Amino acid sequence: MFHVRGLTKTYGVGEAEVHALAGVDLDLNAGELIVLLGPSGSGKTTLLNNLGGLDVPTQGELRYRDLDLTQATPDELTRYRRDSVGFIFQFYNLIPSLTARENVGLITEIARDPMDPRSALELVNLGARLDHFPAQLSGGEQQRVAIARAIAKRPEVLLCDEPTGALDVRTGIVVLDAIERVNRELGTLTVIITHNAVMADMADRVIHFLDGRVHRESRNSNRVPPSTLRW
Repeated sequence: MFHVRGLTKTYGVGEAEVHALAGVDLDLNAGELIVLLGPSGSGKTTLLNNLGGLDVPTQGELRYRDLDLTQATPDELTRYRRDSVGFIFQFYNLIPSLTARENVGLITEIARDPMDPRSALELVNLGARLDHFPAQLSGGEQQRVAIARAIAKRPEVLLCDEPTGALDVRTGIVVLDAIERVNRELGTLTVIITHNAVMADMADRVIHFLDGRVHRESRNSNRVPPSTLRW
């Protein structure tokens, strides 16, 4: 689904130049659940932003199916983000004055073939909280609303940047269970950034980042449910 070769991203010039990505080579396949591991500053979030069309690389090859993301116009990138990619961040970015159903409905109004907001919320086990406002929901429930919002447009790609970073362990497991269920039932390519090596066992593949490059990769022949991880 993604073909990446020699991908670089440089910020600043001269002595202030920073190589956030320094020649990344990888392929990401449909239906995989991938965990990106690495210390802060290793390039994980920069890679995610390039994969999602939120940023463009300085150099290298980055293709999503037949779309060359390095040469795409602003309109093409907008359509790509709208139709193909769902984003989940550490902070939920819900609109406080809208209910869970209405927050998800914002996405379904602009998507090509959306899910019903109720169905999306039921997929993350929030069918009983449809008409609750964010202030009436726990942190884990708010994050699951954000997941429902991201998947309601039926994206082929789900990009998650530290989705449990603001949550306690127990709540984080519930959120990861929801992400894993989406990957399994919808077949969505799912990429999760984390600092937590424990999460590696839930992935099909773990990609370790260091100094803007892929340091090493490992595969799991039998990934395990998040609820069985040893935190």
